Amino acid sequence: MAINKPRLYLASQSPRRRELLKQIGIHFEPLLLRNDPRRGIDVDEIPLHGELPEAYVERVCREKAAAAIQAITLRNLRPAPILTADTIVTIDGNILGKPSDDKHAAEMLRSLSGKQHQVMTAIAVVLADRIECRISSSTITFATLNEETIHRYLQTGEAHGKAGSYGIQGHAGAFVERLEGSYTGVVGLPLFETVELLKSFGITTA
Repeated sequence: MAINKPRLYLASQSPRRRELLKQIGIHFEPLLLRNDPRRGIDVDEIPLHGELPEAYVERVCREKAAAAIQAITLRNLRPAPILTADTIVTIDGNILGKPSDDKHAAEMLRSLSGKQHQVMTAIAVVLADRIECRISSSTITFATLNEETIHRYLQTGEAHGKAGSYGIQGHAGAFVERLEGSYTGVVGLPLFETVELLKSFGITTA
């Protein structure tokens, strides 16, 4: 039976995901997956050999869910559904992660310039032994970016900590000529899929 204001853990540090959940009236409690000597190694976000982008983003999302369950147990927190998510940018079958520095970010932006790429966000909800996962995939066409435009964008600092070195909700929104798919999925939490998944766990919007 659904309840109006259930407790939900959000295992993500992303302020954008928190804002999107609040936007649709979902009440949640942040769950930070801090390093803990009692817990196993952190989620391995290095793609496996030959791993396809869709398989990769789902695997990482499910591993985050498993780590979140372990964190709940170790901290003796009250059991409740946990929402995890992972977003990747992929072009020509290659996965673009988060940049290590400005030079790396510039290389990624050059690779996206004037081309189409995909943004995939996997979301998972886990409670006890039950885990359900959904994937949102969107196609984005970028404008051609010259070196001055890339340099100015890097000066904003927005590239750091973002898959593919850009965030559509910021200055880089001006780079997008066309978006086919889910805007909120590109931001990091596809709301349609999220709501449908949470409903299956008895969680409804406000």
